[in-house]
Amino acid sequence: MTSLELLAPAKNLECGIAAIDHGADAVYIGAPRFGARAAVGNSVDDIRQLCQYAHQYGARIYVTVNTIIYDSEMEATGALIRELAEARVDAILIQDMGLLSFTSSIPELSSSLSLHASTQTDNRTPEKVRWLRSLGFRRVVLARELSAEEIAEIHREVPDVELEVFVHGALCVSYSGLCYASQHCFSRSANRGACAQFCRMKFDLLDANGQELEHQRHLLSLKDLNQLDHVDELILAGATSFKIEGRLKDVNYVKNVVAAYSQQLDAFIAKHPETYQRASKGHCTYSFTPNLRKTFNRGFTTYFLHGRQPDIFSPDTPKAMGEFVGTVKEIRRDSFNVAGTASFANGDGLCYIDANRELQGFRVNRAQGNRLFPQQMPRTLQRGMALYRNNDQEFERLLSRSSSSRKIPVSFSLTVIPDGFALSAEGCQVSIACEHQVAEKPQQENILRQLSRLGGTPFECSGVDLPAGFNYFIPSSLLADLRHQWVEAVLSVDTGSSSVSCSTINSNSINLPTYAYGYLYNIANREARTFYEVHGLKQIEPAFELQPPRRGLLMQCRHCLRYALGYCVKHGGCTPQWSEPLYLRLGDGRRFRLEFDCRHCQMNVYAE
Repeated sequence: MTSLELLAPAKNLECGIAAIDHGADAVYIGAPRFGARAAVGNSVDDIRQLCQYAHQYGARIYVTVNTIIYDSEMEATGALIRELAEARVDAILIQDMGLLSFTSSIPELSSSLSLHASTQTDNRTPEKVRWLRSLGFRRVVLARELSAEEIAEIHREVPDVELEVFVHGALCVSYSGLCYASQHCFSRSANRGACAQFCRMKFDLLDANGQELEHQRHLLSLKDLNQLDHVDELILAGATSFKIEGRLKDVNYVKNVVAAYSQQLDAFIAKHPETYQRASKGHCTYSFTPNLRKTFNRGFTTYFLHGRQPDIFSPDTPKAMGEFVGTVKEIRRDSFNVAGTASFANGDGLCYIDANRELQGFRVNRAQGNRLFPQQMPRTLQRGMALYRNNDQEFERLLSRSSSSRKIPVSFSLTVIPDGFALSAEGCQVSIACEHQVAEKPQQENILRQLSRLGGTPFECSGVDLPAGFNYFIPSSLLADLRHQWVEAVLSVDTGSSSVSCSTINSNSINLPTYAYGYLYNIANREARTFYEVHGLKQIEPAFELQPPRRGLLMQCRHCLRYALGYCVKHGGCTPQWSEPLYLRLGDGRRFRLEFDCRHCQMNVYAE
């Protein structure tokens, strides 16, 4: 039986609990330091509380410690990981191989924590995944850019490692772990959790002669990933963990997206009950209907799921567009009406792309059917323009309340013991001393009623099994005591921290995957340097953050502007009339050379 895991993001304890309540099998969350989202660190005490809550449902907690680590930080990182192990987290995600060496030398860590190779380790080939598995990584988080076919190939080649794939949320334009644009331009390292989102900025596109081909557009800004309708393909390709991006997102985003994907996984499992199961326990009842278009999104793409495809980027805006709600039909001095079937509410946030390809937004002050009265009429709004809603007041109100109940069905067994009665379920048994008093009338109904009173716990009673001929009277107060004892006993068992722990580092692992430039190994500390020397790396270079190359490779992108603009001859595009190389230019004049590596179907961005 294959277990399938829905993995949800949490920027804080509230989001983590909401993720579990809405159907997540696991949650990933940032520690106080050293996570790839520096803005969303959490105290170890909050992480401990989240572990306690999640483990009730057999759900797991993974902590991101996936930045590169400097020498001066290694001891503090080790101390943090010790605290996380004591808090009963189930795994840590790392990218720094120096940290792998460091933790493997601490027995209490290597015996209690599972290691996951973060997507920051650039995991896109069977060779890389096989190498990581040989080092002791139990799970590898694959690059977002991979197709279902490429995932399947990795699974065929390395079947004994868990494969985690992204299914929803924001997309980085560069392969993760190999983006240095933010560090180069703003001294804010993406590999240190401080990305300045270079890829969401406006650029001019120039040819070698300085001719401007595109003016001030978001040429590197991708749409958001949405694989809701393709989860089955990813499962059949060999993925077992399905990751939602969003550790900067609010609790309502988490509720909606987790609920949508949880229902999708359940639907798939219902078709294959003999082969697949959920990785945690419990089922959810929702007070709302999940709708992915009603929470933050830049428009959706399946990215490279089925290979290269058009329309994966959002050149007009990097901001949330939301759901399409109709077109502007008629405009008056203080209002306008919308052609479409959507209903509106006071306070809705709407937006549109104006004639200058700029995103404009406004809030609805009053809605009368399809006639909307903005707080202030947008000056650039015109008839026929497409209208989008990026803040749905009614939907937000639904999510702001208690919106899901997660319960674990339990079937109790009540048996007779020499001095009383025993109650068992979920592998846990409790008992009470009680006289065996023959009942004057049937007791089954009262027993079921008393044992079913599980409100305020993670459980619900799905039935009570009684021995044949059971005909004893048990006072309701004693049945309640049995129920309370069982709940306390079963909740006292922490089901977290997998018995499969991280392996000791293997210095005789298979061949090290190679990069053209030494700084792409992100070597930032002595342990990492020693690690790569042991593994045969000949050209040891410090990380970009420590010693930036003068004209270095800043990004490796599967997104290709030549293709996106319709000029990839290989894929049936027009023959370009420009002179290469092409350049991206920021508003302040800084330029970045583009290289189209057609052999690898990749676009590289270089510092100039």
